Amino acid sequence: MRIVIAEDSVLLRDGLTRMLTDGGFEVVAAVPDAMHLLRAVAEHQPDLAVIDVRMPPTHTDEGIRAALVIRRQFPQVALLVLSQYVEEAYATDLLSEATSSVGYLLKDRVAHVRDFLDAVRRVAAGGTALDPEVVAQLLVRRRDDPISRLTPRELQVLKLMAEGSSNAGIMATLKVSSSAVEKYVTSIFQKLDLPTSSTEHRRVLAVLKYLGT
Repeated sequence: MRIVIAEDSVLLRDGLTRMLTDGGFEVVAAVPDAMHLLRAVAEHQPDLAVIDVRMPPTHTDEGIRAALVIRRQFPQVALLVLSQYVEEAYATDLLSEATSSVGYLLKDRVAHVRDFLDAVRRVAAGGTALDPEVVAQLLVRRRDDPISRLTPRELQVLKLMAEGSSNAGIMATLKVSSSAVEKYVTSIFQKLDLPTSSTEHRRVLAVLKYLGT
C-alpha cells in the first residue's frame, strides 16, 4: 500500500513515516503543507493520504480543504485526517463529501500503534475509522430523528459501526453472537428507513444519519 503523509511537525511526520514503514506500508512522500500534498497526490496517485487538519501558512483548515480537493479530483485515494482536537465543522465537511475510505482521528490515537495501523488498513480498504470522541461530539439528534427509534443496544451497535468496527469487531466488543449482530444491523437499517441495497452502502448511510450529516 502506497501512502502520502502531510504533517508540518517534523517530529510527527518522521514518526508517522517510521511507524507506517515498520508496519509494512510504502510511504512515497512525506510533505509539510497542503500545496506539496496536492502535488504529491497528483504525482504518486497513492492508495491513502494521511493529512493533518492544520498546516501552514495559516494553521487553520488547510489540511481539510486539501482533503476535500483530493476527494473530488482523486476519488480513489483514501483519506485519513488527523487533528489535535475535535473540529466538528471540519469533520462534518469531510464526512459529507466522503462516504467511504475516510477516517478522522485525534492525534492522541497515533500513539496506539496497533489501533492506528488497523485504522489505516480499514480506511484504505474502503471502510471508515472515526475517533470515538469525534463520534460523540458529532452526534446531533432531533426529536423526529429516526435515530430515536433505535433501542439502546442498537445505538451501541451503530456507534461501533460509526467508529469503523466490522461485524466481527462488534461481536468482540459486545460479546454477542454473529447472528445477534446481524439481527441488530438489519433492525437498524429498517428503523432508519434505508433503501434495500448492498449492506456496505447501507452501513455508510446509517452512519451518516447517526452523525447528523
